[in-house]
Amino acid sequence: MGDLTNSDFYSKNQRNESSHGGELGCTMEELRSLMELRGTEAVVKIKETYGDTEAICRRLKTSPTEGLPGTAPDLEKRKQIFGQNFIPPKKPKTFLQLVWEALQDVTLIILEIAAIISLGLSFYHPPGESNEGCATAQGGAEDEGEAEAGWIEGAAILLSVICVVLVTAFNDWSKEKQFRGLQSRIEQEQKFTVVRAGQVVQIPVAEIVVGDIAQIKYGDLLPADGLFIQGNDLKIDESSLTGESDQVRKSVDKDPMLLSGTHVMEGSGRMVVTAVGVNSQTGIIFTLLGAGGEEEEKKDKKAKQQDGAAAMEMQPLKSAEGGDADDKKKANMHKKEKSVLQGKLTKLAVQIGKAGLVMSAITVIILVLYFTVDTFVVNKKPWLAECTPVYVQYFVKFFIIGVTVLVVAVPEGLPLAVTISLAYSVKKMMKDNNLVRHLDACETMGNATAICSDKTGTLTTNRMTVVQAYVGDVHYKEIPEPSSINAKTLELLVNAIAINSAYTTKILPPEKEGALPRQVGNKTECGLLGFVLDLKQDYEPVRNQMPEEKLYKVYTFNSVRKSMSTIVKMPDDSFRMYSKGASEIVLKKCCKILSGAGEPRVFRPRDRDEMVKKVIEPMACDGLRTICVAYRDFPSSPEPDWDNESDILSELTCICVVGIEDPVRPEVPEAIRKCQRAGITVRMVTGDNINTARAIAIKCGIIHPGEDFLCLEGKEFNRRIRNEKGEVEQERIDKIWPKLRVLARSSPTDKHTLVKGIIDSTHTEQRQVVAVTGDGTNDGPALKKADVGFAMGIAGTDVAKEASDIILTDDNFSSIVKAVMWGRNVYDSISKFLQFQLTVNVVAVIVAFTGACITQDSPLKAVQMLWVNLIMDTFASLALATEPPTETLLLRKPYGRNKPLISRTMMKNILGHAVYQLTLIFTLLFVGEKMFQIDSGRNAPLHSPPSEHYTIIFNTFVMMQLFNEINARKIHGERNVFDGIFRNPIFCTIVLGTFAIQIVIVQFGGKPFSCSPLQLDQWMWCIFIGLGELVWGQVIATIPTSRLTFLKEAGRLTQKEETPEEELNEDVEEIDHAERELRRGQILWFRGLNRIQTQIEVVNTFKSGASFQGALRRQSSVTSQSQDVANLSSPSRVSLSNALSSPTSLPPAAAGHPRGEGVP
Repeated sequence: MGDLTNSDFYSKNQRNESSHGGELGCTMEELRSLMELRGTEAVVKIKETYGDTEAICRRLKTSPTEGLPGTAPDLEKRKQIFGQNFIPPKKPKTFLQLVWEALQDVTLIILEIAAIISLGLSFYHPPGESNEGCATAQGGAEDEGEAEAGWIEGAAILLSVICVVLVTAFNDWSKEKQFRGLQSRIEQEQKFTVVRAGQVVQIPVAEIVVGDIAQIKYGDLLPADGLFIQGNDLKIDESSLTGESDQVRKSVDKDPMLLSGTHVMEGSGRMVVTAVGVNSQTGIIFTLLGAGGEEEEKKDKKAKQQDGAAAMEMQPLKSAEGGDADDKKKANMHKKEKSVLQGKLTKLAVQIGKAGLVMSAITVIILVLYFTVDTFVVNKKPWLAECTPVYVQYFVKFFIIGVTVLVVAVPEGLPLAVTISLAYSVKKMMKDNNLVRHLDACETMGNATAICSDKTGTLTTNRMTVVQAYVGDVHYKEIPEPSSINAKTLELLVNAIAINSAYTTKILPPEKEGALPRQVGNKTECGLLGFVLDLKQDYEPVRNQMPEEKLYKVYTFNSVRKSMSTIVKMPDDSFRMYSKGASEIVLKKCCKILSGAGEPRVFRPRDRDEMVKKVIEPMACDGLRTICVAYRDFPSSPEPDWDNESDILSELTCICVVGIEDPVRPEVPEAIRKCQRAGITVRMVTGDNINTARAIAIKCGIIHPGEDFLCLEGKEFNRRIRNEKGEVEQERIDKIWPKLRVLARSSPTDKHTLVKGIIDSTHTEQRQVVAVTGDGTNDGPALKKADVGFAMGIAGTDVAKEASDIILTDDNFSSIVKAVMWGRNVYDSISKFLQFQLTVNVVAVIVAFTGACITQDSPLKAVQMLWVNLIMDTFASLALATEPPTETLLLRKPYGRNKPLISRTMMKNILGHAVYQLTLIFTLLFVGEKMFQIDSGRNAPLHSPPSEHYTIIFNTFVMMQLFNEINARKIHGERNVFDGIFRNPIFCTIVLGTFAIQIVIVQFGGKPFSCSPLQLDQWMWCIFIGLGELVWGQVIATIPTSRLTFLKEAGRLTQKEETPEEELNEDVEEIDHAERELRRGQILWFRGLNRIQTQIEVVNTFKSGASFQGALRRQSSVTSQSQDVANLSSPSRVSLSNALSSPTSLPPAAAGHPRGEGVP
């Protein structure tokens, strides 16, 4: 079923409808168009077409009280006609699409070009080789093995590119698969209460069919569209669909429309389901979202075929936001904005590429000059026409040597190291309860400087428990013994709590031994029921004696009343009302209170003030929510006027006041301390009142008494950041955010404003990198805006998950700290790899360069170079990129956006080791034959067998790299490079493995590898020289970096490239203005669904916004695809233009990119 695309769904449903629609009294189209109406329109339409809701139930062959019969054939038929209640997921990207995306990497493109040139040249054999009269270059001309093996080089490079691409694509693919697995796991867990054959049953949401009678209650997220049949005081929050924050009161005669994806804010009732899955209102939006590009065309065609309303409404898909031009813009906004690390790496790759290009150009020029001067000036040879092909061939050979130098210079292991490191981290992060949806989020987290966290459920356990109580004039600091409370009071208390709460709220036995009991339903009520159980009483018998149907009247909880009351009829026909609610509200309505003897006594306003001071404020300062439980008796006649609420809810008698704690998760204070030590500011954004919020913040360690910080309420926050016109001003935010630690009573908009304010701030020299946690639908905009959005895996809504980058599968704050640790580890792993890789590159380039210039032949042959370059790179990237993170990573401050990738310490290590290696290699090259008493390999005659001399050089070179790999494990100048080496088995395996292969190559490699077998003593010398690397590493560590002022850093993003692309691209300026963005965010959620036209606007905003590489998210990257195509079609032009433009100016191809991270 999951593979059916949405359009198949439509066609299937359309087809079935014509055949079955008649059997049930309504067709799917009728119901769907009915559900698009709102309020009075809908009531009128129902009256005109059907009569009333009962009639609709009859037409759907269902009973408002008994529900559906629930027989399998009937349910099957309904699924056939009206579809199933599940929204088919978006089609995942195919493996080939992922491969194509992976190919867009700059370094890879440079490599592909080099490889293709090299391959082409190796097959080029010009005529005229036999001409005797033509000059030949001196010494070291290629021997046969080399000429034959010429193609190996190009092929090997291409092979490495293929490896990288496949690994990258496979990672993305498996990540997508994991994510889908999680989604389906979450979907299977959702259950909903329906009535079938007179029985109330809980069924999975996907099993709901049209015609089901569903029971809805406070706190539910409606799973399907339906019509309200009966119930009391039902109010719905439809903001997720319409953006209207006011709650909508539902009633049979005024507004019976209940829409999927909306929240029940108060009351309870029953509805008959009229639309499920893709036909429900949320389903329609999702379909349009998932329908993206290719589906649109299909639907357009389909829309033309179907006449009638549907066709009219589906048509405007293309034109909804101003025609195709817009679509093009949308398509371009899909390009991901590069993460910080990618930006730095690309910049570094380009810098290295330029350096390599210069070196190779010089090499070619020197060789050509040497040859021409030697031939035509010194030996006075004439240029003969028939010799031209031969000379051309020489020039071609020089060109190949140049390309070899270039290839050696470009670190092709880099993309692989990044990919391996990220993939490894993502896999391991799954174990730490972080499901990463966007790979780059993982390393962005390492740079995070601020975290804005929710309170309930993230910092706290979301298990409400009563910890203090005030009963019978005594304030108990812990749960009292039942014997210490008067029996009458106790009985009243148990009844008041058991009856005056939703009967769906229960406390169930724990699932496994030793776990806590499970709380089902409203958490606050669970806390009160838990209090009853702690008092060794039981609430079940009370509820059985007074079932829900017998309750006389219920005033459900809402944000205005802030209390809930239930009225029951007593055996003597009098009435009793039980009330509970926020203590400051309910106590104002009390005129009596139960004394220690269980008798009511007068409770005056001044008693109340004293109680607030002595009981309620101390509780709030301990971070407790205070709830007051009270009751009132009414005579049987005259019966009170129940609708006059203010009279009914007065003159109460207070039974007790309890303090409910949502305890801080035990691991949170430690986690927050780690964050603060790591230079990350944690801010709490919550809807709770400010006293409770402050108390919890102190318990968590977010604020420490005596520090200079701000705790604001949402209202005050808004007052301070807005000017007279009510617009948000950045300067005003800049005054507040650095000190703000707690934002209480805040709305989702406040959260978005705060996040945006911190990100856009230029107050600090580094741009802040902000992570945000969110669980509600309304947190979507804030999650999108943040650099890294964390959604809650358990409590989070689908919308929040869709907008997020990482999903916390255990909803726990300490998992965020793990994410920070992994993020920093990725960054460090890549730095380690770079430090190792660049040492190899510097040495290899210089050796190849000087060798070519002095002896006209590189001492390290092309194939040997590749073994050093490709194999060592790939293996080293594996070895260094899989170092597990340690706690020490959390002891330093975040690197920030403009910290260079290669610090001065690393530069010192790279150059220091390069000096050691070059000294030894040149020593061996020029005096090696004397030291080992062997024949010199220099200026060997043509086609001579490989010399021991050059083999020793090659072997020593590899040994030095091997030991330097161990040095590369530390990048901050630590002394002990072996620290924790055995915690990384991959590293040990690879070092030993490389060593073993090296022995094989040297002893048995023969001609292809230009090696001749070595004696044992020669091997010992090679290894000894290699070991010298470790000693030399200690010498380098002793030199203070601060003295070496001449060292430059590399791979840094300068301020200039930080400019958002508004300044760079005048033409696309309209996309990202602050107000526009907010407005867009609001369009996203806050446009009514009254007409499909509007839905399509939502979709367009979504397409640019909520798609994975969200455009609203951070400044979107707006390179046009046509530009991309141009770049791909002439890659050589691009790499050159980039290489020639000076490092500071933006490469022309990069102008369209955010922060100009120069990328062809």
